[in-house]
Amino acid sequence: MIPDEDGVPAPPDEPVEVATRAVLARGSNVGLHAVVLSGSAKGTVKAIGERLRIGKAPDNDLVLADDTVSRHHCELTRAPDGIRVRDLDSTNGTKVQGARVTEAVVQPGTVLKVGEVEVVLRVAPRSVEVMPSDKSSFGGAIGQSLAMRTIFGVLERIAPTDATVLLEGETGTGKDVLARAVWSESKRAKAPFVVVDCGSVSYSLLESELFGHERGAFTGAVASRQGAFELADGGTVFLDEIGELPLDVQPKLLRVLETRELRRVGGNRVQKTDVRVLVATKRNLQREVEAGKFREDLYFRLAVVPVTVPPLRARREDIPLLVDHILHATGAGLTVSDETMQGLAAHDWPGNVRELRNVLERSIYLARAAGGSELSLVSLPTSSSGTVESLQFEPGKSYRETRARYEGDFERRYVKWLLARHGGNVSAAARDAKMDRKHLHDMAKKHGLRGQEEE
Repeated sequence: MIPDEDGVPAPPDEPVEVATRAVLARGSNVGLHAVVLSGSAKGTVKAIGERLRIGKAPDNDLVLADDTVSRHHCELTRAPDGIRVRDLDSTNGTKVQGARVTEAVVQPGTVLKVGEVEVVLRVAPRSVEVMPSDKSSFGGAIGQSLAMRTIFGVLERIAPTDATVLLEGETGTGKDVLARAVWSESKRAKAPFVVVDCGSVSYSLLESELFGHERGAFTGAVASRQGAFELADGGTVFLDEIGELPLDVQPKLLRVLETRELRRVGGNRVQKTDVRVLVATKRNLQREVEAGKFREDLYFRLAVVPVTVPPLRARREDIPLLVDHILHATGAGLTVSDETMQGLAAHDWPGNVRELRNVLERSIYLARAAGGSELSLVSLPTSSSGTVESLQFEPGKSYRETRARYEGDFERRYVKWLLARHGGNVSAAARDAKMDRKHLHDMAKKHGLRGQEEE
């Protein structure tokens, strides 16, 4: 092979026509990419639209600055039966499967040699963008933040199907509420909804809880019993805290999910089962797989539609809406002052929505007992964010990123405490902390805390 336009050209290989079998549907609008595999432009990706011209000259769609590539080397066009490759009288030729071609129709996956540069033709990955829901609720789940409305948008589309949904998130974020909402919006809404908490059932009885048992199958099995998959036939099984499922039970669950058949513990009869499975966990199942604590094949079978529910501290804008909803549901008829709402919004809520509900219910009871008409904060639980136990470090995060996370938390807590100590007076608080008043004012504003200037 010789440099193009530099030196004496060698005799070109004999051009041949290459017949290929079309596998793209006629009229297909599948996205296609040309990816450079070698040479100085290695890694370059160009979309193949109606036409893609390749060559050394700057006016090409894909520029390959290689000595073996001609100024205008070859051209790719979309055809009803594939991708048409046409050589533009190049010096060193265009090759398909080692054979030099003047024109050929090829399929995605084909590697071309443009001079000595390899270019593969691939189907472009197509992602479906799900728009956030216009609603601020989905079933019993409440949220007007973008994060929650995005989750609602996904679940609104998935609920009518039989797809398995994996809900991940901290305890108290409402995974069980979302699971029940998916069931109520599905075509199985009139059939049973059976919940199995894999973390609360004893190890020895978990398999029986899922699949049932026959009389005498083990000590204490005095009668036959149906498991969750039998009880929910035609409906939905919700496996809460699936991350706690013992390793030796995991392959049995996988087999039931794949074959849609089960056999009771101690039984011989195989039964068909028709259920939809929803699962939830506070663990990160991908990390559990990497640690060897959860089967990879079961994870992929369950994570058909993975959804991560954000903690309440990551969506503080939802707190006023949640407060109003909880107060309305209790029929308390109490109002909430701006100061109280700010205090609720500033709290970290390690227990998430469950903790918020408990705090509000306690405050409601005390307000009623005192005959008040306004809800007042009653000793918010002290967050343990500053304790060693709560410092949870994430793999892949740098030291600087990790430190910044906890420094920001400390800063917000300190400013909140300092302003509360001085009744919100920024100037007095700044003098007490021996810091610049404007700096303290900016910090308070940054964290959404309210402070008043000294009169």
